[in-house]
Amino acid sequence: MDIQLNARNLEITPRLREYVEKKVSKLNRYLPNLDEVRVDLSVESARSSDQRQVAQLTAWVGGTVLRAEERAGDLFAAIDVAVDKMRRQISRYKERRQDRWQRSGGARTAPPPEEEEGGGTLVRIKRFDMVPMTPEEAIEQMELLGHQFFVFLNANEGEINVVYRRRDGNYGLIMPQIR
Repeated sequence: MDIQLNARNLEITPRLREYVEKKVSKLNRYLPNLDEVRVDLSVESARSSDQRQVAQLTAWVGGTVLRAEERAGDLFAAIDVAVDKMRRQISRYKERRQDRWQRSGGARTAPPPEEEEGGGTLVRIKRFDMVPMTPEEAIEQMELLGHQFFVFLNANEGEINVVYRRRDGNYGLIMPQIR
């Protein structure tokens, strides 16, 4: 596994480099075929002092990109939490791959659960800040996150739009109209 360490607004000390390499190399236990991991460390200006140190990990596994970011008052704490988030993402990635393998004809250990009438229940609400961006920037963000779709504020239109990955490998753009 290749580990790239980049820093912005801070100096990479030998102790910091050693700490990052030690923590990130443990990800290889969970997913041995990790090709490359990029670690971006930065100090940003923020109102809250416990949000200034930023650790962002981006991992490439085959053609998939996994990403985790954490902010904290201490850079070492931000690295620890970001590595933990990445470990959970790797776990979800492996589960998705296993599910696809089983659906494509692999041995099933149990029959799929039957769905109840009426659908499921709302179990999570996610809130996030929207920054105006172009559809091309939204596609780039979607790819970095490894998602199938991305909701964004279209800078050209001034409206909420959605970009998504189509089965043919191209992208689609959903632009709602209010009647």
